[in-house]
Amino acid sequence: MKIGELAQVAQCTVETVRYYEKEGLLPAPARTAGNFRVYGPVHVERLRLIRNCRALDMSHAEIHALLALADGPADDCRAVNAVFDQHIAHVDERIRELAQLKLQLAALRERCGSEQAVDACGILQGLAAMEVEASPARHTHLG
Repeated sequence: MKIGELAQVAQCTVETVRYYEKEGLLPAPARTAGNFRVYGPVHVERLRLIRNCRALDMSHAEIHALLALADGPADDCRAVNAVFDQHIAHVDERIRELAQLKLQLAALRERCGSEQAVDACGILQGLAAMEVEASPARHTHLG
């Protein structure tokens, strides 16, 4: 199949297919005499795996690791479990960060309980007076 057909089957764009090829996530396809890319079932399966990993917010490094493991089908799956355990830990940390962010936002929201002039808005006053730490590193594995 051609690149457009692959994209349609995998429910993505042609640009996405090209991007994943460029990133080394999707192997380069064979080419016809006319230099058209030709994809097969292996590309469909791999592209679906990549897209599903991205839907789970996995980084390209994690996807590379999983694909490398998938390329050794006779090996045991402990390494796959380790990749997922690490990703779950990243998600847990992000949830903690988002919960803290929600508390901060809710506290600011409570500062303005009624309609009033903008210059008297408790939220804006709170934002102006808020002391923030020196840009704490946001926990993300996405880089």
